[in-house]
Amino acid sequence: MRKTSLAQGPTPASESTDRKRLQMADIARLAGVSVATVSRALSGSTLVNAETRERIQQLAQSLNYSINLGAQNLRLQKNLTVGVVVPYDAQSRQHISDPFFLSIIGSIADALTDHGYDMLLSRVDSERLDAASQLYDSGKVIGVIIIGQWRHHDQLNQLAARNMPLVVWGGELPQQLYCSVGGDNRNGGEQATAHLLRAGRKRIAFLGDTALPEVWLRREGYLRAHTAAGLPPPPPELQIPAPFEPDAAHPILEHLCTSGVAFDGVVACSDLLAIHMVQALRAHGRSVPGDVGVVGYDDMPLAAFCEPALTTVHQPVLEAGTELVAALLQLLNGVRALPRTLPVHMVVRASAP
Repeated sequence: MRKTSLAQGPTPASESTDRKRLQMADIARLAGVSVATVSRALSGSTLVNAETRERIQQLAQSLNYSINLGAQNLRLQKNLTVGVVVPYDAQSRQHISDPFFLSIIGSIADALTDHGYDMLLSRVDSERLDAASQLYDSGKVIGVIIIGQWRHHDQLNQLAARNMPLVVWGGELPQQLYCSVGGDNRNGGEQATAHLLRAGRKRIAFLGDTALPEVWLRREGYLRAHTAAGLPPPPPELQIPAPFEPDAAHPILEHLCTSGVAFDGVVACSDLLAIHMVQALRAHGRSVPGDVGVVGYDDMPLAAFCEPALTTVHQPVLEAGTELVAALLQLLNGVRALPRTLPVHMVVRASAP
């Protein structure tokens, strides 16, 4: 029998194994089941009934315990599936049918296919982003790509702290533990605003919910463009917290058009918002671009076919899928993946020449 010197003490690997066994035993004791049942439940086995499986998984999360079946399956070459999560945010109400979501999901799917991986698309409540970890903990996926930071930067940090392979589409933020990939939102907002200022627009409205990190960065660029032009910050009545979802944004846009607030330019944080702004302006007898110049954001295919064709900030959606997948593959190979900011540029069309 092999002997271990007491002077050497336990190795880091044995310490990790002992901790894992202790935690699994703790879960078993709290759940009133055997360790074997805990193991099966955490692996998603249907041999454990759904109610018990859910209770055990919740206990595991409360103890910050992960069986890391995703990594185990990768070593055994059993799993080549990546989870792509599109959170649902009740406040912004941005649907998965939004053209931007459809475009970036397609881009990610193409990049995963190029590398021989499958994609599992999932929708979770943005208030419970930790639900995305269940895909990984159960071994269904080997890593997760989340589209959007929403309002829960702290939850994303908690997921990353569990060493779950995670990449997020969004902007780089302070104290960020996870890898993000995103367009240069601050520069995009600045380019859009500077374009309108150069065209002689004096009072430019900003449309977007700045509680969302990407929109907050775009608003920072909007403010920076005014400073660069030697102008004071725009007044609060020109900074409109409009959500992405058109039906929810409609009354806000209507109010802007009827409130008597003077404006001759608009920077909207999505192409859909910009298109609905154009419609609202026309409904109230104002021409675009004659009376108001309108700039969108994303450069979705529909932007070129509007009437008038939409001036917009081009997001690198095709490149986004490649970069998101490349960053996740780095993490799966044990290499730290740093945040990546992709360049954006203006596409000038008829809505703001």
